[in-house]
Amino acid sequence: MNDTPGWASPGSAPSDGRAPGASGPAEPSDRPGPAQPAAQPDADPQSPGPKWSKEQPPPAQWSAPTGPQQPGQATPPPPPGPGWGTPPPGPAHGGWRGAPGGPGAPGPGPGGYAPYGGPGGPGGWGTPWGGPPPAAKPGIIPLRPLGVGEILDGAVSTMRTYWRTVLGISLTVAVITEIIVVLVRGFLLNDLLDTSALDNPDATLGELARVTGEAMAANFVIFVISLIGTITATALLATVTSRAVLGKSVTTAEAWRDARPQVLRLFGLIGLLLLILVGIVALGAVPSILVAAAGGGGAAVAFSTLLIIGAAVVALWMMVRLSLAPPALVLEKQSITKAMTRSAKLVRGSWWRIFGIQLLALIIAYVIAMIVVVPFVLIGATVDGGGISAFIESGTGLGWTFLVISGIGSVIGSMITLPITAGVLVLLYIDQRIRREALDLDLARAAGVQGYAATPRS
Repeated sequence: MNDTPGWASPGSAPSDGRAPGASGPAEPSDRPGPAQPAAQPDADPQSPGPKWSKEQPPPAQWSAPTGPQQPGQATPPPPPGPGWGTPPPGPAHGGWRGAPGGPGAPGPGPGGYAPYGGPGGPGGWGTPWGGPPPAAKPGIIPLRPLGVGEILDGAVSTMRTYWRTVLGISLTVAVITEIIVVLVRGFLLNDLLDTSALDNPDATLGELARVTGEAMAANFVIFVISLIGTITATALLATVTSRAVLGKSVTTAEAWRDARPQVLRLFGLIGLLLLILVGIVALGAVPSILVAAAGGGGAAVAFSTLLIIGAAVVALWMMVRLSLAPPALVLEKQSITKAMTRSAKLVRGSWWRIFGIQLLALIIAYVIAMIVVVPFVLIGATVDGGGISAFIESGTGLGWTFLVISGIGSVIGSMITLPITAGVLVLLYIDQRIRREALDLDLARAAGVQGYAATPRS
């Protein structure tokens, strides 16, 4: 099955009864050739003479030419074009091109018939083929391979059409996640994290390394908390987006009931993906650390840098290759390993496209989040620290006023960005299945579209 299935154009198979590959234009079998004189007017049309072909059309379809038209006699209908059926009506005269009196008619031939020309020329048999019919669109996307704009528009349309369910899920997850983050920052990180060594010019290398390690650990804790919230929102919003593709709404309770059996597996999947990424990065970082500790020269440092860059590239490649595993696990009810295998199969051959679309979605979400969050950060810094400059120069822990005000901004930003990122991921998964597995046929049947793509796609 092709990645981008095409449409079969008319004329792909011989329809005029002649063998494929035969040369020469198709002519009616009873039409006199250049070397054949026309039949005499008094000849019996039902008794083929030596000037007629041995193969005759079935009776009662159209009459053979009988000579000049008599006064008062109606003009007989023209013979059908070979392989095309009844010619479509012309735009001006209500008939077909090439018919007597029609546009481009060169005049009557034997028996009052106007000769038929080739497509697009004088006396052609109708307008050219107009391309495939438009795809059915029962929900937020048309049931065909999607473009970048259609994927982004589908994610936004889901949020706009089913805003009660989508924003309700996003708001609930964002509030719970941000409350935990604020408590961790206020009670744990402010007491455990001492950044005074960063402002001390006489600090030793060990003190700087300790502060850097503590800061990285603190940020990792916050990242894990946010990731758990994002996973939960993705599982719930995947169900909403998949129903929105069919034009069917779903409540928050229905989304949770459908996604709940897969939430634990989804956590296990994300944890396994994190371990894989950390292991890849560690394979490149550990040799670099050992070389630096051994006091290697400039060549050793350059080699270590290349190892770290190479490990980062491999980690990025693996992350994109397995990025469709979460929607595969939730929507197909797959196990962790099978979901990863499904993602690798769907991404194969489309890595750059999927990477570009996900990167574009993350940039859009980040810009929206910054537009929402930055004003709250400035307000919190002004209220809590007497101004943003004093807040930056203090070097002390974050105050509760700042944490609460900035947390409100983070909740609003997450409520908007979570549906976008989750929707793009689910629609990418659906788009790849349409391209690889003709999922649009199953979606059309599930949506109740009548007569959609009756012919299987090859």
